[in-house]
Amino acid sequence: MLQYIGRRILTAIPVLLGVMLVTFAMARLIPGGPCVAMLGEKARPEVCARFNHEKGFDRPIPVQLAVYARDVATGDLGTSIRFNRAVTQIIVERLPLTIELGLVALLIATLVGIPAGIISAIRRNSAIDVATMVGANVGVSMPVFWLGLMLAYVFALVFKGTPLQLPPSGRLSAGLTSVPFFQVFGVSAAKGSFQLGMLQFFANLYVFNSLITGQWAVLGDAIKHLILPSFALATIPMSIIARMTRASMLDVLGRDYVRTARAKGLANLKVIMRHAFKNALLPIATIIGLQLGAVFSGAVLTETIFGLAGVGRMLFEAITARDYPVIQGFTLVIAFGYVAVNLVVDLSYALFDPRIRLE
Repeated sequence: MLQYIGRRILTAIPVLLGVMLVTFAMARLIPGGPCVAMLGEKARPEVCARFNHEKGFDRPIPVQLAVYARDVATGDLGTSIRFNRAVTQIIVERLPLTIELGLVALLIATLVGIPAGIISAIRRNSAIDVATMVGANVGVSMPVFWLGLMLAYVFALVFKGTPLQLPPSGRLSAGLTSVPFFQVFGVSAAKGSFQLGMLQFFANLYVFNSLITGQWAVLGDAIKHLILPSFALATIPMSIIARMTRASMLDVLGRDYVRTARAKGLANLKVIMRHAFKNALLPIATIIGLQLGAVFSGAVLTETIFGLAGVGRMLFEAITARDYPVIQGFTLVIAFGYVAVNLVVDLSYALFDPRIRLE
């Protein structure tokens, strides 16, 4: 197993190098440059020349790439052109929100999609099956931005003043503040150190931070603010997981060992969960892992619609501002997370099906 993990980590290195190279090239292929994006169309050529010289954009592209690769190797993702701050600092502030949003969305998609797919497969060709698959087809074809706007309109305006009212934007209500856990527990680290960055990163996970520090009002408010964007983000993955679960279950339910289990007189629930669902999990686990990428790409629109200051919205703003270091740094971090999740999914194969030996 350790040998397999080592091989997978080694194969991830060229993948990340490829992402870094493609992102570097595509950022520079965006029409216009950072100077025009920052100063406007009327920026004078001599001002832009000085700007590009200060930022190193007047160097040959291979030299810029070599400098960027050297900095990344030392853990330096560069400095934002727009904010004049280290990209790692911005990631520490923005990434926790996107992780919370993505995990809640994936949790909703899994908890709803898998049971829906199982029920649909068990009740094949029934009204429940047809309704579930129609709902899945509608969900997978519904634009995230339209669904997000409709959810915000219904739950913020139509249900205003009722218990069903939910906040349409932001992360916490006005007047509420999440006190970082390291301040509550008296943990300190040197200013600008890696340890302090990690402490701030986990403290910016508001659900986690408020849970371990007992800030129940902040916890409830943070969850309420996550419901609408998470549901909007979860719709497409939920539909895909439901369809995949149905197809996988139908394939397994027709196998001989399932018929044998039924013939032995086992309870229907035991046959479905122990013999059918367990063997149908491999493709479902694969599709759940792949949906993580869809969740992150969908976060760009979702965070913009719901006014959330996460990675997706930051990437959108960075692209419009031609903020090359932020585009490159954020994309690399997302790619790293995607590779890590796929490694976890591959390792889970051995857990779901002992016949598989990853070595």
